[in-house]
Amino acid sequence: MAKLTNRARELRKDQTKEEAILWKHLRSRRFKGIKFRRQVPIDRFVVDFLCKKHRLIIELDGSQHAENREYDELRTSILEAKGYRVIRYWNNQVLTELEGVLESIELVIADGK
Repeated sequence: MAKLTNRARELRKDQTKEEAILWKHLRSRRFKGIKFRRQVPIDRFVVDFLCKKHRLIIELDGSQHAENREYDELRTSILEAKGYRVIRYWNNQVLTELEGVLESIELVIADGK
């Protein structure tokens, strides 16, 4: 577990441009007063963003994920089996459709209540 926690710390220090953009909107309860954390260890994974209250995981995928679909599907199914909802966005969506991404997150949260 310590290894995973250290990895999460590394990822927080070395976030992608897209993660930084989304985090700017999610941090400090800026998004609808909802608390999000970033780069959180869950099971054997480190998830990009987590809202514990709504059991929601947000993952941002870069081009490398196009080649790792099976792994991502397995990862998502394991996290969903633990009671989380997982939503994924391509990095490009954060860059070009940020408002749509934020609206989508809001809808997922509202739908899950």
